[in-house]
Amino acid sequence: MSARSKARKAALDLLYEADIRSTNALDTLNLRESNLDELRPIREYTRELLVGIGTHSRKIDELITTYAQGWDMDRLPAVDRNILRLGIYEILWADSIPDAVAIDEALGLAKELSSDESSHFIHGVLGRISSIKESLSI
Repeated sequence: MSARSKARKAALDLLYEADIRSTNALDTLNLRESNLDELRPIREYTRELLVGIGTHSRKIDELITTYAQGWDMDRLPAVDRNILRLGIYEILWADSIPDAVAIDEALGLAKELSSDESSHFIHGVLGRISSIKESLSI
C-alpha cells in the first residue's frame, strides 16, 4: 500500500470517527495531534485531506445530496458518506491527483470497508462528478 493510500485510509478513519461522534473532522484532527505521545503521528497528506474536506465541507455535502440520487445524507452509511467526501475533495480540489486515481482509491476503500453495492454506488457518484467538474461552480 502506497504512502498516499495509507494517508487516505487514516483520513477516512478520522472522518468516520468525527461523523459518528457528530463532531468536526478538524477538531478530531487537532485532538489527535495534541495527543501525539499516545498515537502515531498524522501524515502530512492525511492532514491536507482533512483540512481540505473541512474547508469545503458544505459544497462537498451539497454535491453528495445532489448526485446521490435517492439517498439522503442521513440514510447513507457513514463509511460510504465519508468515502464520497474524500473522493469528491480529491477530484475537485487536489490538482496533483488525477481523477481516475481518486476514484480508484475511493473504490478500493469501499471494497475493503463497505459492500459491493456501495462500491458501485460510489463509483457512479464520483464518476458523475468527475465528468461534470468543469461546469460546477466551486
